[in-house]
Amino acid sequence: MKLKTLIVDDEPLALDVLETFIQRVEGLELVGRCENGIQAFNLLQKGGIDLLFLDIEMPTLDGLELLRSLHNPPKVIITTAYRDYAVESYELDVVDYLVKPIPFQRFVKAVNKVQQKSEEIDLVTEANAFKPQAPAGKPEAMFIKVDKRIVKVYFNDILFIESLKDYIRVHTTSESYVTYQTMNGIGEILPEDDFARIHKSFIVAIHKVTSIEANDLIVNNRSLPIGRSFREDILEKIYKTGVLAVK
Repeated sequence: MKLKTLIVDDEPLALDVLETFIQRVEGLELVGRCENGIQAFNLLQKGGIDLLFLDIEMPTLDGLELLRSLHNPPKVIITTAYRDYAVESYELDVVDYLVKPIPFQRFVKAVNKVQQKSEEIDLVTEANAFKPQAPAGKPEAMFIKVDKRIVKVYFNDILFIESLKDYIRVHTTSESYVTYQTMNGIGEILPEDDFARIHKSFIVAIHKVTSIEANDLIVNNRSLPIGRSFREDILEKIYKTGVLAVK
């Protein structure tokens, strides 16, 4: 199935170049071109877009503002003449960041990332569809893709999850697993009452926290930093457990 693709850029030449590239890549279907963020926002509200090529510096509504305004954005590849926004873009879970002028080979590499991610999500979704369900209550486990395997990970075994840019590392009581996933994506799978984001790079299992030391949480003898914006929420959740040594 082809990925339905939208281009957003205020430069007609850039739109033409990306359209030409898309036509040359098997698996992509161009469904629209937008010259500004407002036009793109209205089109995206209708749904049906799988992949968005997004410029950043545009009048009225720039690319990052557009991305923040979307509740359920498609896969996003940034296309810009500026390198300055790379860190901010990756914090918004973009798949790739392309700097103009964009070589066709680099464009293809970015598309391959999207296609790989889509295939892996499909595999995990299929595995979860056949997962035996608990008779009642919370789900007990999830499936993740590790190399060429689909691995079942029990939520109760997870200590914390660490961001590795395009990947995450799931630390458990016995071993760790690296899988192609975002922190936001894994956060939607984990039971909300049992896990909490404490930093842009860490999610912890609340009941595995043994102590708080200044601005760190201790989990399995590992110190994990607490981000300023997450501090109030995580401390409230931890104290509700009723068992915690505070140093």
